[in-house]
Order: sequence, then structure tokens, then C-alpha cells
Amino acid sequence: MPSRLMLLDTASLYFRAFYGVPDTIRRSDGTPVNAVRGLLDMIARLTTDYEATHLVACWDDDWRPQWRVDLLPTYKTHRVAEVVQTGPDVEVVPDPLEPQIPMILRTLELAGIAVVGAPDHEADDVIGTYASSADLPVDVVTGDRDLFQLIDDDRKVRVIYTARGMKNLDVLTEASIVEKYRVLPVQYADYATLRGDASDGLPGVSGIGEKTAASLLGEYGSLESLLAAAQDPESGLSAPVRAKLAAAADYLAVAPTVVKVVRDLDLPTLDDAGARLRPITGDARAELEKLGREWNLGGSVTRLLEAFDRFN
Repeated sequence: MPSRLMLLDTASLYFRAFYGVPDTIRRSDGTPVNAVRGLLDMIARLTTDYEATHLVACWDDDWRPQWRVDLLPTYKTHRVAEVVQTGPDVEVVPDPLEPQIPMILRTLELAGIAVVGAPDHEADDVIGTYASSADLPVDVVTGDRDLFQLIDDDRKVRVIYTARGMKNLDVLTEASIVEKYRVLPVQYADYATLRGDASDGLPGVSGIGEKTAASLLGEYGSLESLLAAAQDPESGLSAPVRAKLAAAADYLAVAPTVVKVVRDLDLPTLDDAGARLRPITGDARAELEKLGREWNLGGSVTRLLEAFDRFN
């Protein structure tokens, strides 16, 4: 089987599982297990359908890094439940989901799935680093458009996009991004900076929407070149666009650093992280099967075991 790396935007997936599977599914003490069930089923299906041989569940060690907030205070503000002075802020998480996160981590551990995070960084940055350095084809599984910037046909990096649900997955390549947004993946971070993104607290440049952002990047190539043209009185950039860019100068000075995923984190190698998929055997298999019964995980554990048994 040809090698292929799958990188999971784990929080994106377990939130989707939580909202996609009824939270009436509970273990005997009343704790919901819908997100656990849903995530295990997602992993079983994704690794099988897309023939992954290596898998990393990328983790948000810090879902809202302070260095990004220092640059852009509005970054993810609407998702803050509690500001913490000595560590990561507390994210708004539905009450029935919160107790499931340790359960998710335990099942991933027993399944031998590599879970990798990095201090002061989001899962996006872990994904960006592995996707940019891997010497094998990569599938990034996410519902987050920010990661479109990683798509690279030459390096065989594509995105399995979950926004329309697991029954309507989109496999995105460079052609997909050009068709949808009229920009290349390497331009996507600049495009998002210009047009803004309310889901991340990015205000964008007032008066520049998706069509104008795409048109400007089509003409000038990058935000850096666009801003250089805005400073050049001889360029053909229109006066209204110059004025809009000038009004957003402070934002444009910091937003690109916030929007672009980090690609050079010091992470364990795929081998050191244990990314290669293997059958779940021995005590780990017995414990996972036991938790499957005790936690009312139904057929989800069985489907995961079967998906990984193919590596025998």
C-alpha cells in the first residue's frame, strides 16, 4: 500500500461529531458519548476511504495563542468563555461536550493514534508544519478554510473538507480553490486577510469583499505587492482602493502573521510520534473493547478496530 499521511484537525472533527450525533447517546452514568462515538467513526471511515497509512490527531495546545491576540486583539474573541491571565483562555465549549474530551484522548491513546500539539500554538500550526515537511502525500481533514493555504498539488497536499458533513466530503486541490475563490492556495491567506473572516474575528479591509480581494490578488499576486502598489503613485491602483488600504494600514501590518499558519514548529518526526497505523492488539485492544462496552460506544470501537486490522 502506498504511504499517505492523514492530519486531523481534531477539535474541528469532535465538534462536528458532537453536533452531528444526538447527545441522548450516553453511558450508564449519564455522561454523553456522542462526540466520542462520532469521532471514532470518522477516523475509521476516513483512514479506510482515503487509504491513510500514517495518522496524526493534531491538537490545540493553545486554541487562541497570546502572540496572535497581541497582534490582533479581536482574534477569536467571540469564542472566549473566560480570560486566563496565566495560560490559554477558556474556549466556549458546550457543557455536554466538555467531559468527553478526556474520553476522546483516552480512546486515541488506546488506539495508538499519535496526538501532537505544540505549546503556544494551534492545531493548524501543527498541521502546517507536518504538511510542509512530509515526504509523502498528505490529506488534511478539516472544516476550517484557513487550511486551504496548505494545498499544494506539486507536493500532493490536499484538503478533505468536512463543512458539508461526512456524507458530502469535498477533496480540494489547487483547481478546487481557484474555481471557488479565484485565487491560488498560496494566495488564500492574503485573500482571507483582505476579505476578513468573522469566524476568526478578522475584520478584513472595509469595502473589500471576496470578489474585489480575488481581483486584486489576481492582478498584483500577493498582499505585499498590492501594498507596494498602494504606495507607488505611478501604479494603476485606483484611488478608492488606495484609500481603503490606507484606512486599514494598522490591521494589514499584523493580520498576515495571524492568518498564516506556522510551518516550522519543532515537532517529533512521524516515526517518533508513532504516526504509522498498526492493528490495535494486546492489552490496548482489550481495554478499548472494555471501554466500548462501559461507555456505550456501540459499534464505533468495532469499526475502528476493523479499520486498523487491515494493516496486519
